[in-house]
Amino acid sequence: MAQNKPEILAKAQAWLTEIFDEDTQKEIKNLIDNNPTELEDSFYKNAAFGTGGMRGIMGVGTNRINKYTLGKNTQGLSNLLKTEFPGEKLKVVIAYDCRNNSKELAQMVAEVFSANEIEVYLFSELRPTPELSFAVKYLDCHAGIVLTASHNPPEYNGYKVYWQDGGQLVPPQDAKLIDVINKLDYNQVNFEAKPDFINKIDSDVDKAFQQASVQNGSFDTTPAAKDDLKIVFTSLHGTACKTNPQILEKAGYKNVFLVEDQKEPNGNFPTVKSPNPEEPEALQMALELAEEKNADIVIGTDPDGDRLGVAVRDLNGKMILLNGNQTMLIMTWFLLEKHKEQNKLSENSFVASTIVSTPMLKNIVEAYGAQYHEVLTGFKWIAKLIKDHPELDFVGGGEESFGYMVGDFVRDKDAATATLLACEIAAQMKANGTSFYQQLLQLYTEFGLYREELTSLVKKGIEGEAEIKQMLIDLREKPWKEIDGEKVVLIEDYHTSIATNLQERGEQKLTIPKSNVLIYYTENGTKIAARPSGTEPKIKFYFSVNSQLEKVEDFETENAKLADKIQRIKNELQLG
Repeated sequence: MAQNKPEILAKAQAWLTEIFDEDTQKEIKNLIDNNPTELEDSFYKNAAFGTGGMRGIMGVGTNRINKYTLGKNTQGLSNLLKTEFPGEKLKVVIAYDCRNNSKELAQMVAEVFSANEIEVYLFSELRPTPELSFAVKYLDCHAGIVLTASHNPPEYNGYKVYWQDGGQLVPPQDAKLIDVINKLDYNQVNFEAKPDFINKIDSDVDKAFQQASVQNGSFDTTPAAKDDLKIVFTSLHGTACKTNPQILEKAGYKNVFLVEDQKEPNGNFPTVKSPNPEEPEALQMALELAEEKNADIVIGTDPDGDRLGVAVRDLNGKMILLNGNQTMLIMTWFLLEKHKEQNKLSENSFVASTIVSTPMLKNIVEAYGAQYHEVLTGFKWIAKLIKDHPELDFVGGGEESFGYMVGDFVRDKDAATATLLACEIAAQMKANGTSFYQQLLQLYTEFGLYREELTSLVKKGIEGEAEIKQMLIDLREKPWKEIDGEKVVLIEDYHTSIATNLQERGEQKLTIPKSNVLIYYTENGTKIAARPSGTEPKIKFYFSVNSQLEKVEDFETENAKLADKIQRIKNELQLG
């Protein structure tokens, strides 16, 4: 049997003190005696903040989500808030999703804040992440917390931190918070709750959020068009059951069919392998219901209700799941078109997306005379753009990972308002004798046919982390010179903030903040990005290829050619 490593054993034994409860100590003793592999994974590092806050497997140890690691985060945030806002009466709002232990962890977080005499607004029941973002500004809070692990498997949970503007934590506050947390010992966490500082909230915020979603997501669709649209919706056992059907009803949509077996919140997600709307398998039950009801559109959301998957009927009447890039393209086009019709579009209008999303979006945005801005992966960077540029008018923005944000009343991806927007598009297209899908193909004929795919390589544990690190070192030290017979002409290294032009043998400074991301571009516009996930043990490779589409009827043939090209590239680069 494997032996416990001395440094791991020492970290684990530090948890066998009176600071930690009896159940925690009992579990650690069991790992020490019987499971050195699990013990090592639980203690070999401290769980860290990534693109979506802190996310990890629930359990005991420094590398797990538990009351002590989250308590330490909360104590650190309490200390930071007092430093950043001296003399102010501090207020925070807390929400939680459907995951196992989310409610209990949210209560514990509220108690630590209260122990530090910070006023807490705690949702009485589970609520989606976009409502938490909205609530931070609506309640004039200094910060917000949501307990969620997004679309990760059932054994995960997480802790997202939001700032005054309703956006997730970004520089410089994120680095300050990490520094404060790292300097804390567990015995410095104050768990002595002061109940008078904790206030339960529910329907008042719900009504305000739903009304704002209807207002921002509605675009003069006629009652007849709404009546003619059949919608299937599933929350995949998540929190969106508390908001999305209600918002659709308030907006006037009557033919909404819910997947009954998936509408009740359940942290075990019993009907799906993964509660991720990016996975076609997750929406299988919704697609079956769509056939039964002859629905026009299927929408599914992840457990915390911030990202959505959309399926629509193709030219042959078959339901197909769009990818995040495709949904983002048509949503952005529709918003720009509506802003233009309403004379709201100007040179100060802007759309934002991420460096790993489709390059086609820039073509559409610039054709409308609006500004296009790119940021690192994660909606916190889009929220920062809005905060940093109050002189600009944010139209909308998204990323390839099935997230979209309409306007700036929410400062994170928002599947509630995006669900309504998708239905508005589908209803209006159908009323005009076309369809959601047909309009997407029309965009391809106007702005170029782009196809994107994502490959994620899972590398778990210490060895996996080292392997991911080495893969990125190799990509920097031995860069690809040619891909699928096309010369690489540009390499953007966001870790060094240098873009290298291989044709002109010149370098240019990248202005986006540093991140461990590499992007390759070929002479024909092929784009390949590599980045480690900030929330999962994965390295991700994003592929984008393109061609011209002369007419809609040629889409299947041309798209198949692009699919073949991506597969050749994967084979050539040995990426699956």
